Amino acid sequence: MGFVTKKMHAYLDYPVAVALIVLPFVLGLGNSNPLAWQLSVITGIAAFVLTILTDHQLGLYRVVSYKGHLNVDALVGIVFVVAPFVFSFEGLDAYFYWINGAAVLTVVSLHKPEMAKYS
Repeated sequence: MGFVTKKMHAYLDYPVAVALIVLPFVLGLGNSNPLAWQLSVITGIAAFVLTILTDHQLGLYRVVSYKGHLNVDALVGIVFVVAPFVFSFEGLDAYFYWINGAAVLTVVSLHKPEMAKYS
């Protein structure tokens, strides 16, 4: 049974997006393949935009459903787990993606379904 609520997820989204943008600079990603650096920064920017557009507490425009947001997160988690194999990331580059991919998939899998609202 999941315990990550929509509100909790909303508060995680912005810091995760910023971390995906900043950490490649801090950690010096890209030693095994420049794409290791680029993929994180691009994903972080996309995650920031997705969060702004998501229908949750911290979404500014709320045009993307929360379920759609979770589906994108799951896809990103899968891509992050597979990317080191596909693009030959090694060392820190690979571990960065495996750890982040596992974290994203864990958060998505622990999502607490929302109760239906009746009017």
